[in-house]
Amino acid sequence: MKALIPASRGVLRIAAMSGMVQLFFLLHLFFSLDLNLVSSIATTGEDKFVYSGFSRSNLDLDGAATITPDGVLELTNRSATIKGHAFYPTPWRFRKSPGEVVQSFSIAFVFGMVPIYSGICTDGMTFLISPTKDFSGAQNSQYLGLLNKTSDGKKSNHIFAVELDSSQNTEFKDIDDNHIGININSLTSFGSKSAAFYDDKIGMFKNLSLVSRKEMQVWVDYNGESTQINVTLAPLKVAKPSKPLLSATYNLSTVLKDPSYIGFSASSGPINSLYCVLGFSFGINQPAPLIDISILPKLPRVGPKPRSKVLEIILPVVTATFILLVGTTIVLLVWRRIKYAEIHEDWEAEFGPHRFLYKDLFHATDGFKNKNLLGLGGFGKVYKGVLPVSKLEVAVKRVSRESKQGIKEFIAEIVSIGRLRHRNLVQLLGYCRRKGELLLVYEYMSNGSLDKYLHCVEDKPTLVWTQRFQIIKDVATGLFYLHERWEKVVIHRDIKASNVLLDSEMNGRLGDFGLARLYDHGIDPQTTHVVGTMGYLAPELARTGKATTQTDVYAFGIFILEVTCGQRPINTHADDSSQILIDWVVEHWHKRSLTYTLDSRLHGNYNADEVSLVLNLGLLCAHPLCNARPSMRQVIQYLNGEMPLPELVPTNVSYSALGLMQNEGFDEYTSLPFTVGSIGMTSSLSNGR
Repeated sequence: MKALIPASRGVLRIAAMSGMVQLFFLLHLFFSLDLNLVSSIATTGEDKFVYSGFSRSNLDLDGAATITPDGVLELTNRSATIKGHAFYPTPWRFRKSPGEVVQSFSIAFVFGMVPIYSGICTDGMTFLISPTKDFSGAQNSQYLGLLNKTSDGKKSNHIFAVELDSSQNTEFKDIDDNHIGININSLTSFGSKSAAFYDDKIGMFKNLSLVSRKEMQVWVDYNGESTQINVTLAPLKVAKPSKPLLSATYNLSTVLKDPSYIGFSASSGPINSLYCVLGFSFGINQPAPLIDISILPKLPRVGPKPRSKVLEIILPVVTATFILLVGTTIVLLVWRRIKYAEIHEDWEAEFGPHRFLYKDLFHATDGFKNKNLLGLGGFGKVYKGVLPVSKLEVAVKRVSRESKQGIKEFIAEIVSIGRLRHRNLVQLLGYCRRKGELLLVYEYMSNGSLDKYLHCVEDKPTLVWTQRFQIIKDVATGLFYLHERWEKVVIHRDIKASNVLLDSEMNGRLGDFGLARLYDHGIDPQTTHVVGTMGYLAPELARTGKATTQTDVYAFGIFILEVTCGQRPINTHADDSSQILIDWVVEHWHKRSLTYTLDSRLHGNYNADEVSLVLNLGLLCAHPLCNARPSMRQVIQYLNGEMPLPELVPTNVSYSALGLMQNEGFDEYTSLPFTVGSIGMTSSLSNGR
């Protein structure tokens, strides 16, 4: 036994030395790891977590969401009209046991919005708590990747969200295009405030721009006892302010389900935008753990590199010296170059949306070659293009110099459509002016003009009835927005099938605002020269020359009949009563054979009630007496079945005859029982609405 003792001690020494070597190796391995691994996630308990960067994280991603190699969570990429989501992989229980109230919780995250074009981001992003991670049914734009127009506002969503909204949408009562809102099951915020933070040094709030390419922090705190929700915003290197930006009281026990997932969503509209998250932490019944901002990744950089400060200082001095040395000739050449550069005027600063470089538009359309030509119009030619940096598909309208509608109409279109935002209007993305050339850049509508589907284009499939009915409702919704929902009244003055474009989902969008006129609500529009398209012009225009919302309603009525019957308002090739569409439909209405006027290409596949509704509504909207026509608000109510359509009453005067009598000053006689050959009608609205 004694002989074995020294040997045992030797073995112990060797084992101890081996353990030291292993410990040294493990320490060396630990300190040689990439710091990104440390920044990925540090979990100190089952009721909290923190991410300081997302390298090697296990978040669940879908849609356009991705994690860059340096640890940035990008919810969207450099593409337009997309959505993305990212969630903590396992759900959380917000109640201690079933039936109890939701416990207090706290969230903190660092985010950044990176516009591809300076100062413009659409649509926005949210932090959310949801019982599901499946948002495949959410709309790709406008609804921030959360909902769609069918699911918005339903209590069954069980969604609590905090939106960071960079695009004003009147449909959701947004206060501006730079705000934070608290959302409960809907995109209409329960409460919202313009982006700002409380500066504890000066004791007041200071404004912030969400779309600034700068990192910012957000804290969301919920008190389970008082049901108080606080949302606080601050720049990255500013400590959490003592006062929140937004406070609201709402019992989340009535909203949240157990278990629920926590994460982020975002969507980009027609303009490419990057929505990024750099850090994220969460705690239940305790403050969210601090995010280590010293190891956060940097926001991605887009666009051209910033100019050197040295060049900005030296170059003007060198240029001035060179001009003084060379003399008057160089001064004249520089002056001429400035004079004939791109034109800027005062009105552009107030109304102009994003301005594009002519060089970018030239390359986007491959030099405006005919192979990219989409169509011709009164304003000139329209080309399809792909912007070189963002790869966004656009339609570029190049106004011809010999066009009768010149700079005045161009300005009208810039002013009117440049600030309009609605899902049923074609959005104007920007413009360019160079050496007398006028160019408008629109959102590209992949399915082209509705006119091509209705009239004699062999390669276009026939629209089924459900598509036609939805397009009628889409255009009505857009026109209602123009007449009543925007800050000014917008009279389109050229509503027709060729000015309705179809997006990738066959939704109808009203476009071409080159003839539009604006005026304040409650103001009588002024008389002007008559413009528009024959067949869509209201009869009173010939007498008064005054375009009103009711003349738009008349054109919309003709549009309804055109879509339903598949015929143009004036058919010059017809030799019977169908030459004038409105009178032909009235004739069959009187014979109780309205369905005979329906487009024969539908082959009997239609909803009889809907067909009867739109044909009668078309006749009502196109009534020759303007005070007999409904407003677009009433049209929406009729189409949605919220109000019964007034009964049309027969009379022995045709629509055409009533219109002529009105123009000749026979208004007071139009209600008498004339006998003038063809058959017409009046409505129960004839004596005023």
